[in-house]
Amino acid sequence: MASMITTTAWVPRGFAAPFPNKYKFDEEEYERIAALAKLQLDDAEEDLAEAQEAEKKGSEKSDKKKVERETKDDDTSDIEIDDDLKEYDLEHYDDTDEEAGEGQSMGMFGNVKSLAYYESNKEDPYITLDPGADEDDEEREDLQILATDNLLLAAKIEDELAHLEVYVYEDAADNLYVHHDIMLPAIPLCVEWLDCPVNKAGVDKHSAANFVAIGTFDPDIEIWDLDTIDCMYPNAILGQGANPEEETKKKKKKKSKKANDEYHVDAVLALAANRKHRNLLASGSADKTIKLWDLHIAKCAKSYSYHTDKVCSLAWHGVESTVLLSGSYDRTAAIADMRAPGEQPMRVGVESDIETVRWDPHDPNFFYVSTENGIVHYFDARKATKDPSASSSVWKLQAHDESVSSFDLNPVIPGFMVTGSTDKTVKIWDITAAGPSLVVSRDFDVGKVFSTAFAPDREVAFRVSIAGSNGNVSVWDTSTNAGVRKAFAQKVPNLPTREDGAEDRLVAVNNDEEEESSSDEGEEDDEDDDSEEDSDEDGDSMDED
Repeated sequence: MASMITTTAWVPRGFAAPFPNKYKFDEEEYERIAALAKLQLDDAEEDLAEAQEAEKKGSEKSDKKKVERETKDDDTSDIEIDDDLKEYDLEHYDDTDEEAGEGQSMGMFGNVKSLAYYESNKEDPYITLDPGADEDDEEREDLQILATDNLLLAAKIEDELAHLEVYVYEDAADNLYVHHDIMLPAIPLCVEWLDCPVNKAGVDKHSAANFVAIGTFDPDIEIWDLDTIDCMYPNAILGQGANPEEETKKKKKKKSKKANDEYHVDAVLALAANRKHRNLLASGSADKTIKLWDLHIAKCAKSYSYHTDKVCSLAWHGVESTVLLSGSYDRTAAIADMRAPGEQPMRVGVESDIETVRWDPHDPNFFYVSTENGIVHYFDARKATKDPSASSSVWKLQAHDESVSSFDLNPVIPGFMVTGSTDKTVKIWDITAAGPSLVVSRDFDVGKVFSTAFAPDREVAFRVSIAGSNGNVSVWDTSTNAGVRKAFAQKVPNLPTREDGAEDRLVAVNNDEEEESSSDEGEEDDEDDDSEEDSDEDGDSMDED
């Protein structure tokens, strides 16, 4: 595996600390990590003891052979040494001279003991300048995050190592760069930004914060502070890993992976933070359960088991803050009130495995479902029933020839939808009362597209993050596309235009002139063709029920 980005998430402006703190490795943290390491070491020692017991008989045979070799070596001591070689005392050539330190000192450095030295430059009275002060100021300036910057989080796998890269996107400067990264224990599958502080000393639990929740192939959810750099351990772990001693005991008992009400026992595939009840985080897992976590105590508050297969996508309702939309590989999307765990949720059914579910941010009565066979469904939640087979969509769209692995809805501009697929294309759609129509389709050379997400702030509403199987993340300024400007100009009265007139502006890490020219190459010639392709594809891709 070379490199791949599995998912991305934006951080709104104003939440990141202007000057992130550098993690300080104190004695208390050392003892905590040492205790965790000791638990793992104890397990390894037990395994080693069992292996040594099994090899005990074999070692006895090797001891006999060793004795035979030593006997042969002793026989060599009787060999007579030539008289010419005796003066070199070769028999004691490898012996160490215990009194070597008492030899004569070199004349050139004979007065070295009379020189005064200091362990650090700060203790030397003759050094009045602090060379580290300028370095600290320069480093502090490099880490600075402005109020006009957005953070972009990318879950990445590189050379079999998993980590979360934290990018800074400077819209005015068309700049995207890696600010810092976080090492992860397993392949990341989902990332959710949190504005609630979790287990942070000296910070009120109701204050605004800048945290991230990460779900991986491991059943645990890690919570990290994005305003702390070079941290060695997450602020909190939601799951069995929060109690390593208990986890070790259960490993010894070799219990089977059975779903329970306290923690997940399989990969975490989906996360959704509740923006109104900020301490609530929902998670969906391959163990077929949905769990509701209280971030104030880092414990599972409730577990739900109304799906019959893996739960792959979650979304909280924008108005009814206790209603959760979930999508599963059982080919159903469920609408459930988390306050009524005993009731069966309302459901809708689709023709294949669900990839993503989203509420319509501009009309809370409707929601979207994308599927593995490239279709996007649009449902009316008021018409959902407990029987998924009785459901019907308002319209469905054959958006791609392959799986719609990601899609997003613009939170600022109504009817603005982006879809990404494993067919390596990214498409922009204009959704009107008559249904969706294709605006533009692009291949940005990111491989199979695994993530497409709109920036959350009004100032950067036209920016879309794009990432996929080649391990690169880019930000596409869709307002520089002629088709997008034509489709959404009336919905945005003061649509900004670039002075340089760049078409399909793409900002990426280490973006050079060749990459820019490759993304722009042929776009002007294809503008007229896009409208013709759109009309052809639209007629075949949308079916109204």
